Amino acid sequence: MTAYKTDPKLDLVLERIVDVPPELVWKAWTEPKHLMQWFTPAPWKTVDCEIDLRPGGIFRTVMRSPEGQDMDNAGCFLEIVEHRKLVFTDALLPGFRPRDGGFFTGIVTIEPVKGGTKYTAIAVHKDEAGKKAHEDMGFHSGWGTALDQLVAYAKTM
Repeated sequence: MTAYKTDPKLDLVLERIVDVPPELVWKAWTEPKHLMQWFTPAPWKTVDCEIDLRPGGIFRTVMRSPEGQDMDNAGCFLEIVEHRKLVFTDALLPGFRPRDGGFFTGIVTIEPVKGGTKYTAIAVHKDEAGKKAHEDMGFHSGWGTALDQLVAYAKTM
């Protein structure tokens, strides 16, 4: 598995050791019925999800705001290393079809460690303005809350 070299000018990183096994983290990320339980930081909810776990396959979520507004986020997977790594982007639609308005590429790595999993999520942006916008939207608190929700949910699986 090739490691990604982050660029602090363009990338946001969340890295944490969590006390759930890598297999459950993987399952939570790759099965829609599980992903919908934790993916969006409360009080938002994920109300729909499509996953076709292969390069070029769809990765789509619909997030609902507390006010009832739905945000449809569609993209595709770029790389899958079973139980270890997911790379996805909203810059491409399924089948690697380009789309306007893509925001970032996500890289999630899952590494076994004693007592759990080293979880790393990287948001890769095309420019500093995109990184800043994502940071200002609350990347660290939002993705951190979602990870807390994943861990709590995984403990019930």
